[in-house]
Amino acid sequence: MDLLADYRRATMFFETGDPSGAARLLEPIVDAEPGNAAVRQLLARAYFQSAQLNRAEEQLRELVDRDPSDHYAHHVLGRTLERLNRHTDALRHLRIAAAMYAANDDYRIALQRVETRVGGTR
Repeated sequence: MDLLADYRRATMFFETGDPSGAARLLEPIVDAEPGNAAVRQLLARAYFQSAQLNRAEEQLRELVDRDPSDHYAHHVLGRTLERLNRHTDALRHLRIAAAMYAANDDYRIALQRVETRVGGTR
């Protein structure tokens, strides 16, 4: 198996709108290289985009556990939990992401949306 070639193909699949195809290519790469955060992140995004939200959550929690300073992983985990209608759980991760990278409008908007849904800030 040529992991780099498969990763490049998976990236192409993801970028051309086939996140399920990307995920199929990325799963064995993550198994072969579990510490590769870039591959795991792309797999999580592929799962998120293909509405495999429980799988996305699993990958994102692994990323956050390995690197708690990964604001993007916190953001996507928050968005995943939001899509799973677990808004209270989502708030924690969206707040962390927004605090780490306050200049990001997507982070701020997602946080405001979920705070409104939950009933305001706590």
